[in-house]
Amino acid sequence: MKKNLLFLFLLIALQSKSQSLYFPPVTGSTWDTISPATLGWCQPRIDSLYDFLESRNSKAFIVLKNGKIVLEKYFGTFTQDSLWYWASAGKTITAVAIGIAQQEGLLNINNLSSQYLGVGFSSAPLEKENLITVRNQLTMTSGFDDGVPDNDCTLDTCLVYLADAGTRWAYHNAPYTKLDSVVANASGLTFNQYVNQKISLPIGMGGTFMQFGYNNVYLSKTRGLARFGLLMLNRGVWNNNAILSDTSYFNQMTNTSQQINKSYGYLWWLNGKESYMLPSSQIVFNGSAQPNAPDDMYSALGKNGQIINVVPSQNLVMVRVGNIPQSVFVPNYFNDEIWQKFNQLNCSTTETNNKSKNLTMLYPNPSTKELFIENLELNSTIEIYNTLGELIYNELNTSSNCRINLENHNSGVYFIKIKNGFNSQNLKFLLCK
Repeated sequence: MKKNLLFLFLLIALQSKSQSLYFPPVTGSTWDTISPATLGWCQPRIDSLYDFLESRNSKAFIVLKNGKIVLEKYFGTFTQDSLWYWASAGKTITAVAIGIAQQEGLLNINNLSSQYLGVGFSSAPLEKENLITVRNQLTMTSGFDDGVPDNDCTLDTCLVYLADAGTRWAYHNAPYTKLDSVVANASGLTFNQYVNQKISLPIGMGGTFMQFGYNNVYLSKTRGLARFGLLMLNRGVWNNNAILSDTSYFNQMTNTSQQINKSYGYLWWLNGKESYMLPSSQIVFNGSAQPNAPDDMYSALGKNGQIINVVPSQNLVMVRVGNIPQSVFVPNYFNDEIWQKFNQLNCSTTETNNKSKNLTMLYPNPSTKELFIENLELNSTIEIYNTLGELIYNELNTSSNCRINLENHNSGVYFIKIKNGFNSQNLKFLLCK
């Protein structure tokens, strides 16, 4: 009896939230808006945020509040009708598609991957391949070597055993991409057909997956990302249409999926956890991945700054697409920079409380070969140390910005000390090659 009452309470709560959210029509361009002023946001600060986004090669930026558009900005020649790629942010579509296929009884994420991909889909010894489940693919714990020459290659010869499934987390595109075949083989449809029928058409997302080399990349208009974010904000329900009705799977997808990288769910990045890992590294960093963002946020993040942020506590969805100065697979630090600016939109936020206004900004982080530092005090000394404490860089910078070439240094964690008179600041960054 108590279980029935609890289920009824949860159902009523979900229906109540759904009714408080606005959902745009599935077809057409109609989308209700909210004035930023009604939320207490100041236009000069919004303009400052837009200036920052434009300086970072953004194409578009959208913020939804309670499902309605409160901010929508397009930069340069990019328009509401322009198509753009999601990069790895599209992984989250696959995560939802897997959940739908499981609720339809087409697959089980605890089954062996070989049940859907065929025995010998990798070059791992059979006893090791038989440890890999669909869930391992969803959580980036397949155990395949992500240090192979082509991280994207899905051929059996590229899927090389390194560790037992579930014992090692590594951001590896190829095992993820094989999930497309899992869905296709389980459903009897192409992956595109399945996503279109189950997700894209029911919510009006209007995009498509396209093959680029080994990768399957989703393209859509910017509002397509916003629609998907709104679906996630309402826990898989579009208006009253339950797209992903398996609440157990949804909870698993948007919470820590394994204990190695606590900031990773099923292909979604999680904020507010005690530690996090980054692509191309086995280092575990303490603290929240994006300290300026809300702790309950979960994000779809892709190369060059393709971002969907979902914040349940604020009934908020944030979308950014475009390019950034350097390529990184997962733009955690860039996303955190956006939140630094976004947090200052409220008119009641005073200058003395604006801690991020003159904060030294370091990007990209992780970096592949160059590092940019902004908002420096004039005549600051910049020192960079490796993990052995060895000084590898020492320069006096006479401007407020600097650019540092790191091509001749090895991958790893580095520490920066910025000194100006009696003041000093310590920063950390990751170099990935």
